[in-house]
Amino acid sequence: MATVKRPLSPHLQIYRPQITSILSILHRLTGVALAAGAFGLAYWLAAAAYGPESFARANVLFASWFGRLALFGMTFAFFYHFANGIRHLAWDSGIGFEMKSLRLSGLLVVLVSLALTVAAWIAAYAAAGKL
Repeated sequence: MATVKRPLSPHLQIYRPQITSILSILHRLTGVALAAGAFGLAYWLAAAAYGPESFARANVLFASWFGRLALFGMTFAFFYHFANGIRHLAWDSGIGFEMKSLRLSGLLVVLVSLALTVAAWIAAYAAAGKL
């Protein structure tokens, strides 16, 4: 049998990541992070149901530097996934497929996600009287 010379698919040493591919990967990662965060929320709610001692332990965990970092990441994941979902809805209706529009909407999604994350944390700290 003769071997057929077929082209190889691009791999990470050849492929140059584009903003659309990076944001697509980030969209998937934030979806996974939100699913994992649902377990954290379930733990917090279960701790509240088990009583004050369990709830206090859960609050200590979420108030630690690691817990706050995780909550900050979950907040960004929520806002990014939400904003990028709206971008996908626009694509579903046939809007925004030009390269300039793709880059602009991708940058806008990231900036809006960051702004909403910071605004939510500022609002939470203000509501708690820590500002």
